[in-house]
Formats: sequence, C-alpha cells, structure tokens
Amino acid sequence: MQISVYVFVQVEKGEPWQIAASVSKIDGIKTAHTVTGQFDIIAYAELDGLETLKNVVRKIQSIDGVQHTQTAVCIP
Repeated sequence: MQISVYVFVQVEKGEPWQIAASVSKIDGIKTAHTVTGQFDIIAYAELDGLETLKNVVRKIQSIDGVQHTQTAVCIP
C-alpha cells in the first residue's frame, strides 16, 4: 500500500540547506524544503508502506545535524 508522508525536521544551529540536500537524495523523498517556523525542513515522500517509512526516517535521523523529526502520514 503506497503512503504519502510529510517529515518535519529540526536541525542544529547552522545551515539547514545542506541537510535538506542530503534528505532530498533519500529514495522515496520527492521534495525537501527549508522553511521558517518550528521546523527547519519539510520533506514530502511517497513510500511503499510503514516499514519503508521507518527506514526513511532512520536515514534522515542519521544525517549529521538532525536533532528531531516528526512524521505526518496523509490520510486519503
């Protein structure tokens, strides 16, 4: 079952653009934008299921400078 998700990312102080570029290279991520507000990056992904989502979030969290993520699964 294909799912659509948004992953909100908080990063350490510095330049979030490099982290967003790394996030955008992860398989399944369609877009990753730096934004203002509570989070520094918002990424959109289309994935094959919850197990794939878990793997994608782990990859994002393993990027140097990522402090916290929050995930929102879209409800059709």
